[in-house]
Amino acid sequence: MSDLKPAASRAPRNPIPCLQFQPGGLTHPDVLALLRTHLLAATEHSPADSIHALDSGGLQAPDTQFWSVWSQQTLVGMCALKSLDAQHAEIKSMRTVDHWRRCGVGDAMMQHLLITAAAAGCQRLSLETGTAPAYAAAHRLYARHGFVPCPPFAAYQPDPHSCYMTRRLPAADDA
Repeated sequence: MSDLKPAASRAPRNPIPCLQFQPGGLTHPDVLALLRTHLLAATEHSPADSIHALDSGGLQAPDTQFWSVWSQQTLVGMCALKSLDAQHAEIKSMRTVDHWRRCGVGDAMMQHLLITAAAAGCQRLSLETGTAPAYAAAHRLYARHGFVPCPPFAAYQPDPHSCYMTRRLPAADDA
């Protein structure tokens, strides 16, 4: 039996020609399903007290910007920025639809978040993610974009199930 997915469910092998970052979308059924998948995966790989992913309510908070990411009419991912203060933001709930992984969606979302945070005047962008092997690809993505390990930030506490990373951002004029 072949482990190949049906052609209709596979992402194209060519680079994604154009992605649309739409603010919001937390009422769209596909976005809500992706968010549920994201939250469920967190519960599968981390203890409950080490899960810091935001639900739809948290993603709609005034200090948080959320984008659903589309290729034509197909949802390919979601990402969010949470403002910690005037110069520091946190990446929240970044997730690529499973069959769109390794197609450049994560890199595109990261670029969008970096540019958006720098344009807002942030000097630092940080994130928290898990330490389980399931998070290895995310760690590589973050490192590829200049993130380095750091101590817990904001209200986070030391936790063996959490990895904290950060990077400085260029001034908006330099971006």
